Parts: sequence; structure tokens; C-alpha cells
Amino acid sequence: MTKKIVLVAGARPNFIKIAPLVKEFKNYRKHFRVRIVHTGQHYDFEMSDVFFQELKIPKPDIYLNVGSASHAVQIAKIMIAFEKVLLDEKPDLIIVVGDVNSTLACSLVAAKLGVKIAHVEAGLRSFDRTMPEEINRAITDSLSDYLFVTEESGIKNIIREGIDRSKIFFVGNVMIDTLLSNMACINRSGILNHLDLKPHSYAVLTLHRPSNVDNRQTLLSIYRILKSLPVKIIYPIHPRARKMMRNNGVLDKFEALDNLKMISPLGYIDFTKLIKESKFTMTDSGGIQEETTVLKIPCLTMRKNTERPVTIEEGTNFLVGLSIKKIEKIVNDILTKGWRKKSRVPKFWDGHASERIVRKICEVI
Repeated sequence: MTKKIVLVAGARPNFIKIAPLVKEFKNYRKHFRVRIVHTGQHYDFEMSDVFFQELKIPKPDIYLNVGSASHAVQIAKIMIAFEKVLLDEKPDLIIVVGDVNSTLACSLVAAKLGVKIAHVEAGLRSFDRTMPEEINRAITDSLSDYLFVTEESGIKNIIREGIDRSKIFFVGNVMIDTLLSNMACINRSGILNHLDLKPHSYAVLTLHRPSNVDNRQTLLSIYRILKSLPVKIIYPIHPRARKMMRNNGVLDKFEALDNLKMISPLGYIDFTKLIKESKFTMTDSGGIQEETTVLKIPCLTMRKNTERPVTIEEGTNFLVGLSIKKIEKIVNDILTKGWRKKSRVPKFWDGHASERIVRKICEVI
């Protein structure tokens, strides 16, 4: 008997994570009927449509169109809309990915209605409850029936929280499935020519978290850090980050920096090419810590913590916060001495995580 699965995505990182799952489920058509639900948490072309096009994800079967709002309002709107979806579709399982509001909201609805939940990228913890994503992750894991883990720290975290070990499956990282399967397209990207860049002559910056872009003093600290670095920096700026810079009266200062070029957000292929050919990357993103580890690109994470410790222990990641001294030292070492940190690709980050996930789902439902 064919089982019905609802696969939920809502924001830019989700689209990268569902792409290999959608592709793998096509090999199990006799077993599963998959319905894609796009909540509309990210809804414009630059943050949504371009990813569906580039990653060859089918048009969503259901679009909830919730748009942006405060966390509470957005989660509430998703829950109201998704409840109707589950009552109409009556799926055997929902799959949620990552840690965004859509993941939490849809998991809450499914749990209330007795629909089984699979969480892809379970178990990651920063141990910082000021991050909304941390709360989303922990609650989603507590509600899930099947927890698919990307790194061994996730297993330890979930067991520490009292979740049954039999629900946990160490499968690897679907983000890396997408990265490796698109490498030929990434290599063909013309973004460097478009931006008049030579390989390894620049750094990439991505900042979007409220802890970094919502406060004027924090933004001024970041401005001073960027100004001090003797390297060209390319910043594909998130629309919300640009808005907060403008609201805090510092956008003009950033735009005036001689070594900083702010550009519109890029699609997956062009952005990954930009990262792949950079000297180093500075970010507050979780996924970029993982991608740079596989691409062997130094990554300076401008946060106090990370939920992906394997990227530091085995990968190319440095946790630097907003310490100008620490950042300047690492950047100077990279620019003058070359890349010397010994790194390796973590276990199961091999391009086959989605295969392991779908095989396990085939076994358990």
C-alpha cells in the first residue's frame, strides 16, 4: 500500500535540504506519494523561487503563503493553515527539516493530530536559548518519532534530553548531498566574471541573525572589523539585514567601505561558487559552516557558539564571535601563511544521506 508523505519547507535553508529527498523519493514511487508544502516563510524570488528552479525541485503541491511576521504571529499563521492541510491530506508521515519557524509550527500541528513526524537535521544544539532556532530544534525533536542526525554530537544531545535511542538514526547531512550533486553546475557558474573577481582574491561575508544585525552598537563593531581587514569582501546581503542597517542609521557607513561590496542575494549555484573560490568566509549561518568544511574553505563564524561542533573539531571552522583581535589574527595567518589547519570531512557527509533517510523511512512506516 502506498504511503502518503507531506514534506515541509518554508525558508531558504529548507529548500537546499529537501532537494535531495525529493529526488530520492522518486526512486520509491511504488512505496510513497510525496506532497510538498511550502509555507511561504521565505516568499520572494531571491529567497525562494530561484532555489526551486536551480535545484530542480517540483513546484510545491500546496502553498500556504504566510509571509513575514513576528515569530509568534508567523508560527500561529502556519499552524492554522497547516492544520487544514493535514485534515485534508491525512498523511502517514510529515517530514520537517532544519530549525526554522515552519519546522516547529508544522510539527506542533502534526503532534496534536497524531500524525508521525520525521525530523531531518535533528539533535543540533548551541545551548543558547536566546536563539529562536534553538527552541525550534529542541521542541521539534521532543515531538518527533524519527530523528535523523547529521553528526555524533546530535545523538548525545538527544539522549541527554531523554529521547529514546531507538528513534535516532545517524544518516549524515542532506546539505552536503545537494552540494556534491550540484558541483558540476557550481563549477560552471560565471559569477566571478560577473563580479570581476579572481579566485582566492576575496572573502565572502554573510550576516543575518538578529544578534548581529538588529543592534546599532553590534553593527558598528562589525563595521570596525570589516574596515580593519586588508582584503576585498563580497557581502550578498539578506533583505532583512539591509533593512536593519538602514533602520539603525549605519547602511551608508557600510556602503562607503572601500573593501566591502554589498550585492543582492544570490541563488544557490552562484553563491556556492562564490564561497568555493573565496580565500575565506565570515558568517553567522549554520549551513555555511558545513559547506565550507566540505569545500575546505576557512570559515570564521561570527557567533559566540555553534550547534555544529564537528565543523570546528574536524572541519575548517573557527568560532570568533566579534573579537577583532581574534579575527585579525586568523585572517592575517590565512593571507600570509596560507591555509594550515588540518581538516577532514565528517562521517557520512558523503552525498548519500538522503538515500539512508528514505531507506529507513521505507522500513519504519
